[in-house]
Amino acid sequence: METMIPVKDGEVWADDAGGEGLPLVLLHPGVGDSTVWDPVLPALRARHRVIRYDVRGYGRSPAPTTAYSPVGDLAEVLDRFEIERAVLVGSSMGGATSVDFALEAPGRVAGLALFVPGVSGYEGLDSGEFFERLPSLAEAGDVDGIVRLGLAEWGRAGGGTPESDPVAAELCRAVLPAWLSNAGRRLAGPPAFGRLGEISAPTLLALGEQDRPVVVRCNEEMAERIPGCRLVRLAASDHYPTLREPERVARLIEELYAEAV
Repeated sequence: METMIPVKDGEVWADDAGGEGLPLVLLHPGVGDSTVWDPVLPALRARHRVIRYDVRGYGRSPAPTTAYSPVGDLAEVLDRFEIERAVLVGSSMGGATSVDFALEAPGRVAGLALFVPGVSGYEGLDSGEFFERLPSLAEAGDVDGIVRLGLAEWGRAGGGTPESDPVAAELCRAVLPAWLSNAGRRLAGPPAFGRLGEISAPTLLALGEQDRPVVVRCNEEMAERIPGCRLVRLAASDHYPTLREPERVARLIEELYAEAV
């Protein structure tokens, strides 16, 4: 069931596949909208109730008109579908939101499956050539240049170019308006990196060995800090694990789910 969900000062598109049992809630990365989960959806929906949604400005969700809380929006989605507890599956930006939510509302999180996650409070995640060159490319309106630079940073396993990796290139191109509409509007909570030891839910963290080195280091350190966290290294993945290794991603989600129920 697809629906638009009212959230504070806005709305988001969400999809509830239906089904019984503890739900899986999928949170997409900043380098793609909720369609990034398409390669793993059939396997997950065959066994579980699966919910996914587009962050404001991404995919089918309208752009934000004011500052908003990603954690607050996640809570609104869960409330709309009358979900008290869920297994959160977060990739990159979605992983950061999942971690924040697990710290803020631990009783609502039965498990965490984190794929190449971000986390607030870790230095260097927003540094590097891409972030240095992005303002000038955006000012020049060079969409192709932004996509090419983005794939060189995040899409190395697919060849790192739009020509070699058209699916990732289209995902990246489609989210550029969301980056602009979200600039300065996402409200941040307390830095999470220093609080990872407070997470009580069963947690799996999968890093992409071909991801940006700073993300790999961050993910390794996150796994060390989260109590009982299982660290998995995806040798064939960069920042798009659902595109690179969908069968393994689905299997890892199932393994974490079995631990959470």
